[in-house]
Amino acid sequence: MEPVQTFSTATLPARDRFAYWREERGKVLGVTIDMDKDQQGAFQGSFTARSLGGATLVDIQASSYRVARTEANIADRPADSLCIARQIEGGGMMVSRGAENSIPAGTLVIGHSDRPYAGTPASQPSFRHCLLRIPFARYQPSRPSHFDLLWRPIPIEPGPSALLASYFDAFAAQAPLLSEPVAGAAVQALAQLALLAQGLAVPAEKTSRDAVRAGLLQKAHALIATHLHRADLSPGLIAQALGVSPRQLHLLFEPTGTTFSGTVMSQRLAEARRLLGTSSPLSVTDIAFACGFNSLSAFYRAFRNQHGMTPSDYRASL
Repeated sequence: MEPVQTFSTATLPARDRFAYWREERGKVLGVTIDMDKDQQGAFQGSFTARSLGGATLVDIQASSYRVARTEANIADRPADSLCIARQIEGGGMMVSRGAENSIPAGTLVIGHSDRPYAGTPASQPSFRHCLLRIPFARYQPSRPSHFDLLWRPIPIEPGPSALLASYFDAFAAQAPLLSEPVAGAAVQALAQLALLAQGLAVPAEKTSRDAVRAGLLQKAHALIATHLHRADLSPGLIAQALGVSPRQLHLLFEPTGTTFSGTVMSQRLAEARRLLGTSSPLSVTDIAFACGFNSLSAFYRAFRNQHGMTPSDYRASL
């Protein structure tokens, strides 16, 4: 597979869009696609498939349609992969081996690529769906069988499932910027978190502990970004949100070569540079406090130490 494949029906005649999508996208994904004939003329869809870290990340936005992965599809295109999917927009019902589940927007779903399923859209006219397909051959030699790995929505609760959801969203958003080594490590962690969320991995195993640590570190970065505007942003605040002790939080950052406070400062200065570089009407003072600095002098000192110039000079140089 090419590193990145993209496709859109926008350049096709309206009468041909769904037929082409059904043939080409169905073939690539190994699924059967269907839609009522009276709706096909208004069909629109776009598709991006990115190969990275030994896995494939697929982002689909399209008019709603029925989809199934049948026994015939599986026999024709077996994948033997762990699948993690986020229903970003739209939704519907999913049936697999007699189990029926509602999949509203925001749902995280885990399953085995070679377990049959059928999906029926709800009333929304369109959907967006992001899927990560991870081959078991590379990431889980002692893999569970597809009979154990059910297609089902995963409740987002404290623990592996919450870490998986946060890590998956960050991975999908940052995918175009990731190097292969970084992507490979992330995919390994995502696979293990997914198996933990399904109860199919042993928490005490090193691979599980490493995955949880990676998930906690990513979540810590996300929480720092969320609370960056707060001057009282502290290890205690983030540790409490993560459900760990401040000492455990500091230990998460040790292997990264930086500290918690160094990470906070780096994110604050990066956000300040972004705001200074836009046409934002915010003054330098406004930007300082928006980025969580407790005084203008502290902002100037940190910015000069990092960039060798004042924030005002930086803005003027752009």
